[in-house]
Amino acid sequence: MREDCQKTPLDLHLACPMSIALAVVGGKWKGMILYHLHEDTQRFNQLMRLIPSITQRMLTRQLRELEAHGVIERRIYPQIPPKVEYSLSELGQTVIPVIQQLSAWGRQYRDSSAFNEAFVWVEQSVEAE
Repeated sequence: MREDCQKTPLDLHLACPMSIALAVVGGKWKGMILYHLHEDTQRFNQLMRLIPSITQRMLTRQLRELEAHGVIERRIYPQIPPKVEYSLSELGQTVIPVIQQLSAWGRQYRDSSAFNEAFVWVEQSVEAE
C-alpha cells in the first residue's frame, strides 16, 4: 500500500492513491457536501442552508470540482427561473462508506478527552496571540 506513495516525484504525486482520493474529496467542504447529497438530492440554496458557514462562491467552486471529477451530477431543468439539482453519481455513491466512517470517527473523537484537551489548547494559543 505505501509503496505507491513512497519516493513519488512531485509532478507525479497523483500516482499515490491517497493523493488522488484527497484531491477528489479532500478539503474543508467536500465531505460535508457529499454527506448532505447522500441524504437526498439538493438544490444550491438547500446546500447553502445545510452548510451555513460556506460562502456562495466556495460552494459553487466545490460543486464544480466534484462534478468535474464525476462524483456528483448536476441536473438543469429547462424552466424560468432555472432549477438546478445536485445528486451523487454512481461513482459518488462509492465514497459514502468512507464519509460515514469519517463521521463516526468525528463523533467518537468529539466525545473523547483528546478533543476537549485540544480545544482548551487551541483556545489558550489564540488568547496568547
